[in-house]
Amino acid sequence: MKKNSLRRFNGAVAIITGGASGIGRALAGELARRGAEVVLADLQDDAVKKAAAEIRSRGGRSTAAVVNVADFDGVRQTVSDTIERTGRLDFLFNNAGIGIGGEVRDYTLNDWNRLMDVNQRGVVHGVQAAYGAMVDQGFGHIVNTASIAGLCPTPFETGYGMTKHAVVGLSQSLRIEAAGHGVRVSVVCPGVIRTPILDGGRYGRVIGDIPSEKTMAMWERLRPMDPDIFARKVLDQVALNRAIIIVPGWWKIFWWMYRLSPALGMRLVEKSYRDTKRELGM
Repeated sequence: MKKNSLRRFNGAVAIITGGASGIGRALAGELARRGAEVVLADLQDDAVKKAAAEIRSRGGRSTAAVVNVADFDGVRQTVSDTIERTGRLDFLFNNAGIGIGGEVRDYTLNDWNRLMDVNQRGVVHGVQAAYGAMVDQGFGHIVNTASIAGLCPTPFETGYGMTKHAVVGLSQSLRIEAAGHGVRVSVVCPGVIRTPILDGGRYGRVIGDIPSEKTMAMWERLRPMDPDIFARKVLDQVALNRAIIIVPGWWKIFWWMYRLSPALGMRLVEKSYRDTKRELGM
């Protein structure tokens, strides 16, 4: 295998933030199955170590790093330790994220700050830590997890959508800059995936007196995809160097509609917003 080129995926080295659960854990497992060495980075100490151990039990190569993506020094240390140990970094999956659901009128300033610290600054920290090293080695692929909420309006998830729009914007601009240095950049925009973030995740929350069973019933109608299936589909598109990766694919309909007619897209979202409030008794 060539030492000075991106490996796809056998023999590659990948760091996945948010690797202890949900999408991150599924991506790590699928990367390892395809022959990559994976570093799972997550704030959840026991969970990330267990996830890495499960990959090793199946014959994969995996290590765990306890990292808070809101702490740049911790992210930088994980990247530098990985490169020092392996001599390369093929992939960085900036995947860690939290959700805060509810109306903006009920937000606290702490809610905004938590969303920006993890979903926005966490991605910036990953890019800042890894991009320069990838430029120096002449290859690499940064894959940022945004959301369909980063492509369309998302009332009830306004702060979350704000951070994901930022991730999409960062990814698209950096992709153009990075190409001249041999570095690839993609942004993943999931639809609804069956992960803990559907009710905020361990470090997120749903604001207000909304019964969790009602929230989950609404998500179920949107046919959440199994994270392992999601990971396989995403990595197939990462291998093709797609700029924007939307999985499940049928969610592209909403993106296309909003791009074609923003006014129509807004009206449809407004109707959905009113229907949701009525269903939740708000």
